[in-house]
Amino acid sequence: MTGKYIDKLVTYGIRKGLISPLDRTYTINRLLEVLGLDFFDCEPADNTFDVSDRGGEDDISLPEILNGLTDFAYETGLIPENTVTYRDLFDTRLMGCLTPRPGEVIEKFDLLRGQSPEKATDWFYSFCCNTNYIRLDRIARDVRWKTPTPYGEMDITINLSKPEKDPVAIAAALKLPSSSYPKCQLCRENEGYAGRVNHPARQNHRMIPITLDGEAWYLQYSPYVYYNEHCIVLNSKHTPMRIDRSCFCKLLDFVRQFPHYFVGSNADLPIVGGSILTHDHFQGGRYTFPMETAPIERELVFEGYDDIKAGIVKWPLSTIRLVSTSTDRLVDLADSILTAWRGYTDEEAFIFAETNGEPHNTITPIARMRNGKYELDLILRSNITSDEHPLGVYHPHSEIHHIKKENIGLIEAMGLAVLPSRLKEELSVLSEILAAGGDPGADERTAHHAEWAERIAAKYRITNENVDRILKSEVGKTFSEGLEHCAVFKRTSDGVEAFDRFINHVNRRNSK
Repeated sequence: MTGKYIDKLVTYGIRKGLISPLDRTYTINRLLEVLGLDFFDCEPADNTFDVSDRGGEDDISLPEILNGLTDFAYETGLIPENTVTYRDLFDTRLMGCLTPRPGEVIEKFDLLRGQSPEKATDWFYSFCCNTNYIRLDRIARDVRWKTPTPYGEMDITINLSKPEKDPVAIAAALKLPSSSYPKCQLCRENEGYAGRVNHPARQNHRMIPITLDGEAWYLQYSPYVYYNEHCIVLNSKHTPMRIDRSCFCKLLDFVRQFPHYFVGSNADLPIVGGSILTHDHFQGGRYTFPMETAPIERELVFEGYDDIKAGIVKWPLSTIRLVSTSTDRLVDLADSILTAWRGYTDEEAFIFAETNGEPHNTITPIARMRNGKYELDLILRSNITSDEHPLGVYHPHSEIHHIKKENIGLIEAMGLAVLPSRLKEELSVLSEILAAGGDPGADERTAHHAEWAERIAAKYRITNENVDRILKSEVGKTFSEGLEHCAVFKRTSDGVEAFDRFINHVNRRNSK
């Protein structure tokens, strides 16, 4: 059976264009080496065969092939534990035998980019799926739905594609000597890296070099794909995140080169930033986020920038949208707003530029092309804490931590919730309890949802038929509420006045 799996894997590689039919025997031998075998128990290899002759009813999927070969690896002692971590390390090594060298991938991308950037990214995304770097079978497990809110439909996902931390691997990692190679999971040194129990294997990972504002960067895709063609654009150097004038230049340069993609950056401070602050990077892709469709609620005029269309977006977070055909003018105004915000204090609105020497104010910027014009959305952020809100005043508050406790980064600030995998089981159990008129507090899996569930039970007439729909709707509304918590200027009369004070502050600075 192992021989059949090897044969099927090689056939898959040929069909997907990862290897040539002329590479068949060579690839089989590479796989035999990885599997610790010195023979091939299948029909003799033929480097000239037509892959169309290899179809039929016995075709099996790539996950089935890799599972079969990884089962063999465990049974024969090639991997020490039958856990997701060790299985992923091994099956990525197998796929590395089929993945073309970086130079070949870059050459193909550049050739297609000469025709159109869209053709190039279409091919590269499909390539990353075909190499199993993007594990489509896992992404298909994610639970997704949309919830209407006053700001439009929010996208809600329960993320199941990112593996849970493996206790066996965690224990094994403690015994490993410390390593700083690669320095982080974004570094270019990940390309082709074999991995270890505390660092993913990346033999099937490829990156495309690009130039942004005169600097060397790389384009790759996220292996977890939270939305369509979720890409990561990363600095060639391991250097910390920094929101500044150069950041705006790079974001706009990227959408100039890839106008069918949006791109944005997480903020550069803890609490309001992403999970990786040590390596400068952006995230982008081909997806229309709820924020993009949100309209301008109130137009603004910035002193000295009458040529730029500006306004406050109808959105839970405090967001300024700038639109222009000139990237230079956009960068100038965005930098002016950022500089003003970095140093801005308004005690009445609980905005402090710094406390005890620690800076608090920053921006989450997003760039896109729309109707031939450049757009920059600037989300004003603050990571200040208080005794009442020790995790962040402008962070999801404790009353919704049963749904969302983690940082609100770029993706979620734009209206796509990435919720923890625990919620799948918890909501399933909760739906049964509510439909039966039971007590959520009596089950340890749902006890932390009890107050929320009681409010839902009082609000609706719940039945077996509508309970799932109701819970999904309420989860979406809770996420939207969490975004409102993150607004530095609330959508109240006091909040509007405070926002106006900041805009006036920017204009006073610009008029000097």
